Amino acid sequence: MADGHLPENTENRTIRAKIRLDFKGTAKPGKLFFRGKSVERVAEEIREHNIAAFRNIPLQGINILDIDMGNEVYTVYDDVTNTDTAYAPLVIDVVADSLEDLVRMVAREDFRKIEVLSNGPISLSRVEAERVLFRMAEEFRQYRNNLERKYNLK
Repeated sequence: MADGHLPENTENRTIRAKIRLDFKGTAKPGKLFFRGKSVERVAEEIREHNIAAFRNIPLQGINILDIDMGNEVYTVYDDVTNTDTAYAPLVIDVVADSLEDLVRMVAREDFRKIEVLSNGPISLSRVEAERVLFRMAEEFRQYRNNLERKYNLK
């Protein structure tokens, strides 16, 4: 400390990344004589709902710098369900306090791609690696519980 350098574990080690999320929209049948919404419109509405959540609900350890919804909605034919499914892409530019905080963003069902923009190598201490692995296990457990609830598997 006498030489003016901070210990390695107190340095500002934030991670900047661009994360792409593709929000899925599936057609819902209309009621009686009214047509349901198109799959593209459903995907756009889900994307808009998530944008509002990202802007208004703070995420611990994550600072959102920019939200880009410039990519066009695209449609894919699902041969299992014999229906069209639309995806509305969203790119979020974030600064995370740690790799552990990024896990929450990449463990999402709608996650597609991450581009780490930070300069230099990212290194983890033993404790940081344990935290990242623990966070990953927590996120997967939560995801599995959500699936079980959704499909009443328990």
